[in-house]
Amino acid sequence: MEIDNIYPGVAMLLFDQVGRVLLQKRADVGLWGIPSGHVEMGETVEKAAIREMLEETTLHVKVKKLIGVYSDPASQVFAYPNGKRVHFITTCFLVEAIAGELYCDEQESDGMKFFAPHELPENLLNMDPNWLKDALANEEKAFIR
Repeated sequence: MEIDNIYPGVAMLLFDQVGRVLLQKRADVGLWGIPSGHVEMGETVEKAAIREMLEETTLHVKVKKLIGVYSDPASQVFAYPNGKRVHFITTCFLVEAIAGELYCDEQESDGMKFFAPHELPENLLNMDPNWLKDALANEEKAFIR
């Protein structure tokens, strides 16, 4: 498998009061996924997670817990519509909304919706089931996969 770049990424799992997880439908590939993004130069992974959630959802969040760090190319290589393949080293967090109203940034997303973990859409990004499974395991220690 040819890979063009490697990037640090963040993913943020947000659950509502009844245990549903927030997913966004990505505008670039038309698939549902956990809100995620890139770490910018000079930024910590925690600050990147908070910034990305604000940019993509307009929600102010705080990080509650590190779920895990994911680097396995089998699930962490993303193919963009332009053909570029990027290997993400993703730090995944459980976050809690502390302010703001959920809003969909139409440049990046075709929708935002909460889903019950047992009723996820079929067109889900390949890396996301691992993140969600690990978050639902409710382990004290973080996963490294």
